[in-house]
Amino acid sequence: MKLSTEMDTFEKYESNVRSYSRSFPTIFEKSKGFKLWGRNGREYIDFFAGAGALNYGHNEPLMKELLIKYIEDDGLTHSLDMGTVAKEDFLNILQESILMPRKLGYKVMFTGPTGTNSVESALKIARKVTGRTNVMSFTNSFHGMSIGSLSVSSNLNKRKGAGTPLNYSFFLPYEGYMEGFCSITYLEKILTDSGSGVDIPAAIIVETVQGEGGLHTASVEWLKKLSDICNRFKIMLILDEVQTGCGRLGTFFSFENSGIYPDMVCMSKSISGYGLPMAITLIKPEHDQWLPGEHNGTFRGNNLAFITGSAAITKYWTDKLFENSIINKGKLLTTLLENLIQKYPKLHGERRGRGLMQGIYFPQSELADKISYTAFENGLVCETSGANSDVLKILPPLIISSEALMKGLEIIEYSIEKNI
Repeated sequence: MKLSTEMDTFEKYESNVRSYSRSFPTIFEKSKGFKLWGRNGREYIDFFAGAGALNYGHNEPLMKELLIKYIEDDGLTHSLDMGTVAKEDFLNILQESILMPRKLGYKVMFTGPTGTNSVESALKIARKVTGRTNVMSFTNSFHGMSIGSLSVSSNLNKRKGAGTPLNYSFFLPYEGYMEGFCSITYLEKILTDSGSGVDIPAAIIVETVQGEGGLHTASVEWLKKLSDICNRFKIMLILDEVQTGCGRLGTFFSFENSGIYPDMVCMSKSISGYGLPMAITLIKPEHDQWLPGEHNGTFRGNNLAFITGSAAITKYWTDKLFENSIINKGKLLTTLLENLIQKYPKLHGERRGRGLMQGIYFPQSELADKISYTAFENGLVCETSGANSDVLKILPPLIISSEALMKGLEIIEYSIEKNI
């Protein structure tokens, strides 16, 4: 007779497609701030943050209070794209506290509730406005799991899941993909050479840090050159900020310090502030050429997410205190990772990423997965990324304390020692 285990219900009834419950095999019962608790009472430091959906931590007090009050007052939960008080407040707060101070004159489109919905809408409007079909993206990119988003994502295993050809996309080498190779020079050449066989695309979609692709990071100079080429050839530049936005890299938008002004910005995950489903696409007004209802969805009006999203912006983004704290903790994380890499030189580890989205690349097969598993056994939730799961990815809530950050790194060091 087979003995029962904690995960039996999920093994028995849930689809094989589940993944995170395999990586972190326990039943979670409670969460607060940067900590999780299993049903067995075990406490975990969170270096995962809902894959970036919980930048402000679990059950953030102000958001929870306002959310409960809104529900108790019988505020609308579902409203499609109708006007509600909650949506009006969110739009005004987003404009006044985020977009206007950064001189970003975007229109706000509410798409279906996940990041891939935002990407799909951006691809559609780029094709509609330009009259072109193809879209360029980059090696090690990831933009979502629906067909359009998957067509501009490079991971072969994820692409195979589509079960159909993924067309109208062209992949460019991301910065640093090939030593000594300049992808910007290559891009400019194929766009100007009539013998390249490459049509001018409708759009180029890019991440400033490739979250699922292994934390490869674009430099300011590279992004500026990419933006310049898009402007010259009238190509839509789409910034995928689904995981890098809402302060993950320090500033609210990860591209702020580059000085570029993308045609569209895709956001989801932490835009709701509380882990509630919500996605938006920011569109330059001249590109907002939708007909009413031309792109819609039943769940594009999540008023609960509007309440918590407004609270997140009001509490954390009306001055520089929160932003500065992220930058300082990002510097601390960089130092801790560099010290760890120097302490174990035979691993040939490589620090990647920036802000509070960093990690270590390990060239040894399966080492990152083993470290992640050992860390979980010792009270730390920390996933891997990269095409071969070869990067240990550190993605804590932005409100995490410096002490907890250091404690988490101690668990990672212990896990390294156990697996070498």
